[in-house]
Amino acid sequence: MILDRRTFVSATLATLAGRLVAQQGMASRNVAPQARATASGHPFSRFVDVAQQAGLTLPVIYGGVDHKEYILEAIGCGCAFIDYDNDGWLDIFLLGGMRFDGTPAGATNRLYKNNRDGSFTDVTEAAGLHDVGWASGVCVGDYNNDGWEDLFCTAWGQNKLYRNNGNGTFTDVTKSAGLLNSEVRWGAGCSFLDYDRDGHLDLFVSNYVQFDLEHVPSPGRGANCTFESIPVNCGPRGLPPGYHSLYHNNGDGTFTDVSRSAGISRNNQSYGLTVVTADLDEDGWPDILVACDSTPSLLYLNNHDGTFREAGLERGVAFSDDGSEQAGMGLGIGDYDLDGHTDFVKTHFTGDANGLFRNDGKGYFSDVTRAARLAVETRFTCWGAGMYDLDNDGYPDIFLVSGSVYPEVGKEFSKYPDRCPRLIFRNLGDKVFEELMDAGPGVASAHSSRGCAFGDFDNDGDMDVLIVNLNESPSLLRNDCITSNHWLKVKLVGVKSNRSAIGAKVMARYGKHTQLQERLSQSSFLSSNDPRLHFGLGAERSADLVIVWPNGLREELKGVAADRLITVEEGRGIVFSSGSWSPKH
Repeated sequence: MILDRRTFVSATLATLAGRLVAQQGMASRNVAPQARATASGHPFSRFVDVAQQAGLTLPVIYGGVDHKEYILEAIGCGCAFIDYDNDGWLDIFLLGGMRFDGTPAGATNRLYKNNRDGSFTDVTEAAGLHDVGWASGVCVGDYNNDGWEDLFCTAWGQNKLYRNNGNGTFTDVTKSAGLLNSEVRWGAGCSFLDYDRDGHLDLFVSNYVQFDLEHVPSPGRGANCTFESIPVNCGPRGLPPGYHSLYHNNGDGTFTDVSRSAGISRNNQSYGLTVVTADLDEDGWPDILVACDSTPSLLYLNNHDGTFREAGLERGVAFSDDGSEQAGMGLGIGDYDLDGHTDFVKTHFTGDANGLFRNDGKGYFSDVTRAARLAVETRFTCWGAGMYDLDNDGYPDIFLVSGSVYPEVGKEFSKYPDRCPRLIFRNLGDKVFEELMDAGPGVASAHSSRGCAFGDFDNDGDMDVLIVNLNESPSLLRNDCITSNHWLKVKLVGVKSNRSAIGAKVMARYGKHTQLQERLSQSSFLSSNDPRLHFGLGAERSADLVIVWPNGLREELKGVAADRLITVEEGRGIVFSSGSWSPKH
């Protein structure tokens, strides 16, 4: 086999890296940031945190505040936008944790119903979703095709599948669905996908580390338990990695573990976090991308016969462009250069740039971080990520949240603050981004954030952001778009394909631009976003759409008017089209 330069360099340096002793538990290249270019000065959206007035006032309890004894306390959790009652308005699902020294009252996962007036009501108890534990990730999908979105939640201990009963309540069906763990595991990322295209959503779960309180070293007790000579929580390096799982949907409400027969369990040396399932090599079948912390990230390519092959190194996603392992946390997915192919941004540990990976259209990726000028920012440990058009100008931007895993270090070194700002990189339209230093108080505000979800909670035509802040109330950043740019939202409903249409692709053509989006179950950091695909259209007042459904059916829609939500049902075309929504603020 002939190796290209990237593969040769990656393979060689990976071999060398495996022989090195790490100085701390999370990988970092300690790269110098790029010089910043002169700011463009173009107008952009402003973000305001409206969580308090929206009723999101309770804190997300997760481990110690000023000290993290264990890595379990430091990784945190995700969140989701979900329209659980099918009323056309996004509701909110927030995960949470507990504490080892006594869990405060009120610690639980929480469901908030959208009141359609900018406020939310806590309906956790009434919905049957009260649960206290160490939750990690969430993915959303209609696994039983009954028209109601269900929830799957990962955790240290036991993952849980909640069936939406269609009457405002959920039922824990983990046991009856065949998803009970036989041992304590740390479930992290998850994603629904129809990997065999039979119309039923299957389930992939990544696992982080094998975490056992009796055997985890205490801070400072080992090479992976210090940072800047300060004792910190140990890991992930030095801890046994978890192993990942694939569950086949039997079509009767149950799942079968097919990890071994599908070729998933062969890869058991990665600390898996966020999972994205999408057709990355454009062969019509969903693949699986896993952001991995301090180990090579994984890309499972679908063989079309119920099996997968891991090709992360071959396809350019395992390492950075210089062959280094990175602390892969979150994944933001989108078509940043408008070439009709799915690219991604991956978030990393402090001292490293967040990586942008460009897809050549055949599932081979190039690290274009420096070419895109994302390497101007290396100060923060970043988690949740999104590649969305935040000002509706027709070009997807990048939004990241950040926060330290070592609050103890921030007390000694100001350059490693525990609470950090949010980051926005505006897409300038020429494959280059600029970091915005002022995009409103909601962006500048500092928190120790983890998961975030993107969605239009107030139905005004721009993308808002829900953010998990550890041991604080969450943030709900309302996007106050100040431009007159147009937009279009597309809700997909499968018929022969899975009802959620997870895995469907929409190509939008507007003016001279073409943009691809795919319906996902999880991305960002362990989180789930608005199921409605959002396209900014700039000055264009209509778009042509090409939809490719998960089962392969192709539909074309010409001249779809802007500034509205359309619902497209597989095989029937547009079944609903709203008028332009009026802003509620």
